[in-house]
Amino acid sequence: MSSTTRVLCLSLLALLAAAPTATAAEGWTVAPAGGGRPTFYAEGEPGTTLQDTVSVTNPTARPITVRLRATGVPVTFADTGVGVPARTRADIPFTVNVPATAAPGDRTATIIARDTSGREATARLQLHISGPALSALTVEHVAVHGDRITYELVNRGTTPLTPRLAVHATGIFGTLLDRTPRTLPVQLPPGQRLKLTEPWPGHPTLDAVDLRLTVTATGGAHDTADASARFVPWAAVATAGGALLLLGLLVRRRRRRTDDDDATAEHPRTEAELTGAVM
Repeated sequence: MSSTTRVLCLSLLALLAAAPTATAAEGWTVAPAGGGRPTFYAEGEPGTTLQDTVSVTNPTARPITVRLRATGVPVTFADTGVGVPARTRADIPFTVNVPATAAPGDRTATIIARDTSGREATARLQLHISGPALSALTVEHVAVHGDRITYELVNRGTTPLTPRLAVHATGIFGTLLDRTPRTLPVQLPPGQRLKLTEPWPGHPTLDAVDLRLTVTATGGAHDTADASARFVPWAAVATAGGALLLLGLLVRRRRRRTDDDDATAEHPRTEAELTGAVM
């Protein structure tokens, strides 16, 4: 290799080494305003409104336009469509609206900016919701419909609940159903109501039934609700013997309910239901 060629090669290598390398860091960025914060952090009680500012920095030689949005928590921006000139930073105020029904604890959100070419940049927002943790629930609208028991659960507290259900049913001649507590495959957020069904494939054909549902959850949440139902085989009732049997059943049922008046005052009961059974 001649000396002239060697000089040209060295010159080319020097130029390549000096040329800037294109990286994602050289594009526009999104970060908390003020510098020094890797993520946003906000703290407040349910129902409060918190404020902060996001910075969109454009170090490039061309202007950009970005649109802002957030996921994870309710965020309102002062402007969702922002134009940022070349080598300029835009500061956009925003508010975090903590829902009044939010449970105490930590939430993670993401602020997202997207430009007209589809490029996105994100910044993380950590929200701490303060307040006492209250675990409470109620069982409502218990009813028997043939081979199923329907009921509703309501979360009356401030923490998400995973309820456990126990079912007990008693007929004229004793216990018909005794299901020990088991965890239900549902999550019950604060303030929410769920309509649920409990199967009862082995229900009696002819009986007067007292039913009790007991629901518990972590933190001491507990409630009990009662209901009653009469299972009647209508085909048998059409005969004289069936009618007498039904009459005896109803009389015994009425006597037992009279004896249980004091207990009924403690636990809410739904109206007795007449349930048909096919023989």
